Amino acid sequence: MMKKIVLTGAQGRLGQELRAPLAEMCHALLSTDIKEAPKDLAPNESYVQADLAQMDQVEALIQGAEMVVHFGAIPDEAPFEELLGPNYIGAYTVWEAARRHGVRRIVYASSIHAVGLEPTAEGPALTNRHRPDTFYGLSKCFAEDMARMYWEKTGLEAVCLRIMSCTPEPENTRALGTWLSYGDLVRLVRAAVTTPTTGFALAWGVSANDRAPVTNAEAAFLGYRPQDNAEDWAEKFLAAAKTPDPSDLAQMRLGGPFARVPLGESGVEAIRKMTAGD
Repeated sequence: MMKKIVLTGAQGRLGQELRAPLAEMCHALLSTDIKEAPKDLAPNESYVQADLAQMDQVEALIQGAEMVVHFGAIPDEAPFEELLGPNYIGAYTVWEAARRHGVRRIVYASSIHAVGLEPTAEGPALTNRHRPDTFYGLSKCFAEDMARMYWEKTGLEAVCLRIMSCTPEPENTRALGTWLSYGDLVRLVRAAVTTPTTGFALAWGVSANDRAPVTNAEAAFLGYRPQDNAEDWAEKFLAAAKTPDPSDLAQMRLGGPFARVPLGESGVEAIRKMTAGD
């Protein structure tokens, strides 16, 4: 069991799913977010409200940690200026503070949007070039490249998880391929934390979907074995599906609606409208 794990973004939707499982894996879990503390802390969990863009605050969090699970960021497309602090500078402060304090590994919530303009039908390998669909996706490219650089220059390990569509259940036709269940999210993060050595690694955050457009064959050494499959919802979504439009980037690129929205405008809202049939 590890001595200390730090979880950033602990009050985000996915961070809240990870707090209890991570608390079971260490003697001390330090959860942090820019939001106020939750009321359901585990017995071995402490909470610090902090701004990831402030190096002094991040250093105080990370001191003594063996591993950082970095999920803190704005999880949507927005103007670059809004993303700069939490998504770009926040990633740098986490990696640099981790280097200074001898952290062994960072498990990072990257995103499909780092390659969101890749055609869905091509099934890109993990090692494909970056092809971001938004400023948000660009921030994930920045952090992935920084993670590789810190590994090669300083020996700080990193596992970058390219999370796809992580929701309790699939929400639309696209999610028949891209869905990541909450249970499989926990399995993926647990694998990334417990694998003895990783170096720099990439893995897709996707469940065992029959229609998944990508494969984790190159990351098999992590031992991630997803158990959920969006195909259980296929009949429901396909029966209500509209006529496909091959000229629509939202249907033809891995990033879905993020591939179509103008730079700086919410991709999450575009997904909501797509799901609602607006």
